[in-house]
Amino acid sequence: MEELINYLLLFGNLNQQQIELIKNRTTELQLKKDEYFIEPGKMFNHVVFTLEGILRISYYNNKGEEITKYFVDENRLMTNPYKGEPMTEYIQAITNCKLIVFSQKDWNDLSNTIVSWDTITDKIFQKALVEKLDRRSSLVSEDATTRYLTFLEKFPTLANRVPLAYIASYLGITQQSLSRIRKNIR
Repeated sequence: MEELINYLLLFGNLNQQQIELIKNRTTELQLKKDEYFIEPGKMFNHVVFTLEGILRISYYNNKGEEITKYFVDENRLMTNPYKGEPMTEYIQAITNCKLIVFSQKDWNDLSNTIVSWDTITDKIFQKALVEKLDRRSSLVSEDATTRYLTFLEKFPTLANRVPLAYIASYLGITQQSLSRIRKNIR
């Protein structure tokens, strides 16, 4: 829980009473490796903070191929950007995970109770959006080797914790190509 509070304090000030209120509005959830947090068609009306582990957001394309869209590692907040709509993607634990979960009601209650809450969370989600766009833009404009090197730079802690198949899918290349690239850059 302290990780969440320290993370929030990077974006604004909270007094002890507000911190206690936040702590009382959360639930801790553990996911085992390969367990799904959400599947397509299900409602995802939560805000999730990753304390430990890595989540993967994925979907199946029209050819039936599983595509890794994004990774969510420690000290990240995640929510459904399409409020009130069912998910179209999977959210899966690719390592054992420990999550802090806010229900949408509790999140909204915090927004209505803590004066600076919306300012803090807006800064967090703006930062996350910039990071996401920065990470994804290289996938469009760079060759496979450069994409992998950029991945290593942007996700330095993931390369040895995420299966190669998921990294290859995220980079838009085959696992064999990724193995060749890794061999050539060592």
